[in-house]
Amino acid sequence: MNRAILAFVVSFLLIGGVLCFFPINLFSGKIVENSTGISKTISAPISLSYFLGFGYEEEDMEYIQDFYLTKEGYALAFCFLFGIPFLIGLRIYYKDKLR
Repeated sequence: MNRAILAFVVSFLLIGGVLCFFPINLFSGKIVENSTGISKTISAPISLSYFLGFGYEEEDMEYIQDFYLTKEGYALAFCFLFGIPFLIGLRIYYKDKLR
């Protein structure tokens, strides 16, 4: 059981670290832009690193008012951050149980 929990925590930190510190545009999101005085919303893939301030230049964000994940983006982030580590931990738990 301890190895399964350790595998979950390690894989969560590893996957979370990669997704939060590298600009991988994988998650469905919306960008609110105001370049002409009129706000318009654009659908675009967004990286989790943008929320921490990594992976973009300040010049690129000049006319951007806001950006956020959609429901699909949140679901995919949940699957990557919790689902995959859970499956890895579950596999190790059952492997240890068979011994």
